[in-house]
This record gives sequence, C-alpha cells and structure tokens, in this order.
Amino acid sequence: MSQSFDIVVFGATSFVGQILCRHLFQRHGASGGEVRWAMAGRSRGKLERVRQALGAGAGDIPLLLANADDETALTTMCQQTRVVISTVGPYALYGSELVRICAETGTDYCDLTGEVQWIRRMIDANEAAAKRSGARIVHCCGFDSVPSDLGLRFFQQEAQNRFGAPLERVKMRVKAARGGFSGGTVASLMNVVKEAKQDPALRKQLANPHLLCPPDAQRGARQPNVTFAEYDEDARSWVAPFVMAAINTRVVHRSNAIAGFPYGREFAYDEAMMTGISSKGRVMAMSVSLGLAGFMAASVLPPSRWVLERFVVPKPGEGPTPKEQEQGFFDIRFYGQSPDGELLITKVTGDRDPGYGSTGKMLGEAGACLALDIPENTAGGFWTPATLLGDAFAERLREHAGLTFEVVSG
Repeated sequence: MSQSFDIVVFGATSFVGQILCRHLFQRHGASGGEVRWAMAGRSRGKLERVRQALGAGAGDIPLLLANADDETALTTMCQQTRVVISTVGPYALYGSELVRICAETGTDYCDLTGEVQWIRRMIDANEAAAKRSGARIVHCCGFDSVPSDLGLRFFQQEAQNRFGAPLERVKMRVKAARGGFSGGTVASLMNVVKEAKQDPALRKQLANPHLLCPPDAQRGARQPNVTFAEYDEDARSWVAPFVMAAINTRVVHRSNAIAGFPYGREFAYDEAMMTGISSKGRVMAMSVSLGLAGFMAASVLPPSRWVLERFVVPKPGEGPTPKEQEQGFFDIRFYGQSPDGELLITKVTGDRDPGYGSTGKMLGEAGACLALDIPENTAGGFWTPATLLGDAFAERLREHAGLTFEVVSG
C-alpha cells in the first residue's frame, strides 16, 4: 500500500475523538508503531491542543486539515490513508460527503453513528460505488452496536456448539450500566426525532426492524418489542425499554441478512433494560418507560425541545469526566431457549462507561482491525461489525478494549 497512514481520525477534536486518540496513542505511540495514524479536523489550533494534551511523545502525530463539506480536502485525506475513522456527528448533518468519497476512492471507513435513517440513505446512495472501488464501510462501531452485534454472534456460536443449531429467538437485556451522555450523542438522537417529525414516510421506515437489510430481506418474522414495563421470566427481572434498541436491533438483523441468515429466516430479537425482580423493580421499569416516552415527546415539540437543549441535555463537546469514564461499566446478557427448553445465557461486559470510555476503545480497535486484519481481497460494500470484523475484532476487544464475552449458563 502506498498510503502514508493506516488510520486517520477525522473529528479528532470532538469529545469521543479525543478519547479515541488517547487510546491510539497509548496503544501505538505517535505514528511509528504497528499502526501509522494521524489526526484530522478543521482547526489546526484545536488539533494541536488535543495532541499536546496527549502528553510526552505525542508531538510527532501528524495533523491533517479537512472540513466535513470540503470535497477536495476530504479526497486528499482519503488518498493518504487505508482507513478513516469518523467521529463527526450528527452524521446526517455532517457525515454524508465523507462516506461518498470513501466509497468512490476505495478507502475503508468506520464510525460510531446510531442514526439508522442516515445509514439507510448511505447504503442506497453509495453501496454500488463501494463495491466497485473495494471500500469496506462499517457503521455502528461503538456501544451501538458492537456489544449487541458481536455479543449475539458469540451467543449463536455457543448455541451451535451446544444444540447443533442457532436459536431463532434471542433476547438481549442490559443487566447493569453506568455512564453518561455527551452533547454529540444527544444532538444525534434529537436530530433523528426532528427528521421523523417532518417526514411521515421516515416514521414508517424507522418502525421497520429490518430497515437496514437488503431490499429483498426487509420482511421477516414479527419482532417482539418492549415498549413499557413488563416481567421477563428468562431474565427473572422487570424490564423497561432500552433507548438503543431501535439501533441495535436493526444492525443485528442486517448482520443476519447479509451473512445469508445464519440465525434463521424467522429470527426474532429484542432488547430491554433490567430493573430488578421486586416491586421496586416494577416501579423502576414503569418510571424508565414513562421518562423515555416523556423525553421523546419533549424532543418533538419546538418549545420543549428548546428547553431541553438550553437547560437539560449536555451541549456538543460536553460529556462524562475522565473519572466518570473510568468508573463506568456495562454488563449485558443474552437469553435463548433450545427446542428442548434448555436456557442459554451469555454476557458481554465492558470496563468503562458505555458511550465514551468504552466506545473510544472499541472504535480504535475497529479501525486497527480494518487496517491490519481484513484481507485486501475482501469485497467492498456496507458491512456490519459482526460480518466484516468478526473473530479478529472480538479478540482485539478482549485484549485491548476491556470487553469480555462469556457463557453464564447453559
């Protein structure tokens, strides 16, 4: 390869971009190690401050200047690297030009978006070009949706080993998590709500659990969906809606579809949060359900949306402190019953807050996996973390990102 870099981090000055750059620096040094990498953004001054904050030895990290709407600069950046990792969101507002250029220039790409409506648009607009050029595009390489996508892959591998076949009905339950939201994540979520309010056709699309599947696979088994407090016998807990479920379930179904339906054509999958077994757990599940519904309703109406943005939610560039990131964690469980009624339970855990400390490490290892582990003759197109990165990525996550994949019982 003639490129100067293996990885370029586009959006290095964003909240997650800074966490990502720290992870790459701690793993690979300035740029002369296993991974040659550079930082990119629109402001040299801000890039220099981020580089300086990384500490001694970081001064050799190359800096590239590019704006999200500057076709010439983005093309030049892509021509210098094998992989671009983008943290510039909301992606529906700032990410489309970069994906188009990566698809046309044959540059591999990954990000942490959870904006499924934008992912659908990117697939429709750019997959043909990516297949021609050989560019491998992988969205959703953070907490949404790596633990769900790779966690289910691990679960189904165990099911195959134990029962001789994958299970066609699986539940994911968030057992415990500690972390916070950044302004960028909130801005992305509220932009999806805004788009859906303005477009009835988009609202219908977003309700389709197979939205991200190829057109001939956008129908399947009726999908379960936790929309309010209910008791889950398998998890032995009350459960409430999980805010990331609408993202993760779509990615999981795309993985199943583009891999040729290894989980079965009637595969059913849902996600929810566990709140406890007692009456206190029931009350908590009801409170979470009502709170989430209230937030979504407030995000739709301009006056209440303004109040949220002004006084309640964090602003872009804000997020959990380094101490809060280190004290964060997540523990998610997968449940499924064999035809004979045997319950299989597996879990995925992370040692940092889900959306930032852990996501930064996942994203860095996704980029390294793309650059170093995926054969060059692998077909271009729009993949998922499980279908393209697979076992090599899972191993990197275990070794370098603080994730575990384990069997609990079965």
